[in-house]
Amino acid sequence: MILTDTHTHLYSEEFDQDRTVMIQRAIEVGVSRFFIPSIDSNYTQKMYDLEALFPENIFLMIGLHPTYVKENYIEELAHVEAELAKKKFYAIGEIGIDLFWDKSFLKQQQHAFQHQIQLAKKYKLAINIHCRDAFDEVFEVLESECATDLFGIFHCFTGDFSQAQRAIDLNMKLGIGGVATFKNGKIDQFLKDIDIKNIVLETDSPYLAPVPFRGKRNESSYTKLVAEKLSIIYKVPIEEIARITTENSKAIFGI
Repeated sequence: MILTDTHTHLYSEEFDQDRTVMIQRAIEVGVSRFFIPSIDSNYTQKMYDLEALFPENIFLMIGLHPTYVKENYIEELAHVEAELAKKKFYAIGEIGIDLFWDKSFLKQQQHAFQHQIQLAKKYKLAINIHCRDAFDEVFEVLESECATDLFGIFHCFTGDFSQAQRAIDLNMKLGIGGVATFKNGKIDQFLKDIDIKNIVLETDSPYLAPVPFRGKRNESSYTKLVAEKLSIIYKVPIEEIARITTENSKAIFGI
């Protein structure tokens, strides 16, 4: 059984004490593919170091996270472009709009999001979307850039059924993680009505740990817990969930 964690921040400081052991623990339960989103230039070298340690398992994205869009965002976007020109990445991400913490950089977030979508088209890469309190704003940019060569993942999808369909219509797969196991998560109520060909698994570790670890540090081995929940929702064996969602991830990332 091969499980794929399509979104995990393995370079996070929260793993500094046990990173290698934690990754090995995930591999032992079948999670053997880890896709690593970028936040900003401060984490780039850490990502490269991880890739060097686990070259068969770790696949990198590059991008500027919306909550890191600040006064120096043009400089950060230049860093993204410079890295893209130097080496292979598997997606542009995570990118998008976040209005939960701070609305004062909305215009800059919109510009950064659109610019990075255009980079994804240029390099024929998927995008990995971060959206928090900003569905309308994210869809506005996505629809303005809508094209047959625009595709990717709506990471940590927490919208409703109509928003899910809207994302799928824009060639996005839904990144499903620990929220699907929450009693108040809501997405579990309609996931059965979404064709599983549109679903990929993720943890967003160290954040959003699934039940029974909710509120604690998340880790990539918990991808299996998300798969178990989807096995219940879709009424198919976990091995089938693993196979289909991993195939879906291959279609997105090309590996």
